[in-house]
Amino acid sequence: MAVRLLHLLGSPVLRQRAARVDRVDADVRQLVDDLFETMRAAKGVGLAANQVGIAQRVAVVDIGEEDPGPLVLINPMIVHGSEDTEAAEEGCLSIPEIFGEVTRPKRVVIEALDREGQPWRAEVAGYKARAVQHEIDHLDGVLFLDHLSAVKRSLLVAKWKKARKGKTGYVKEVTPEPAGEL
Repeated sequence: MAVRLLHLLGSPVLRQRAARVDRVDADVRQLVDDLFETMRAAKGVGLAANQVGIAQRVAVVDIGEEDPGPLVLINPMIVHGSEDTEAAEEGCLSIPEIFGEVTRPKRVVIEALDREGQPWRAEVAGYKARAVQHEIDHLDGVLFLDHLSAVKRSLLVAKWKKARKGKTGYVKEVTPEPAGEL
């Protein structure tokens, strides 16, 4: 497994619609493992392949809950979203320190392939549903900012640009924190 570079707001791959995975092979399984490793090192709860510069429909979600536990999302689709919605603050590893309130369905039914290429279907709710929707948005080239009003989006983008002043490039190295001593 490897911790990969994170692509930041401004990187063209974040706005690209990811391509379907035709066959789950060793390379795709390695990508899944690397996504989990990178997500955990960055202290996130989800990560899409676009965010590490790969425009394939692969994402992972792990909010620390079981039933279902950590999710591997290869070619994911939301087949149903509840009519009841919830607004909550969202952030993104690709837009550090920027947060906005996004309204999403409280529950979604998703279909995807797992790490071995086997199809699965599940209903997820609450924070896990939010994380899944956020990552599937990434695979469609959509950022949480796109769900905000034009005024709020403009303010947050201006804040992002100010924070990035003097910095170049659109990738960031993720440095895992060393394990604590016993």
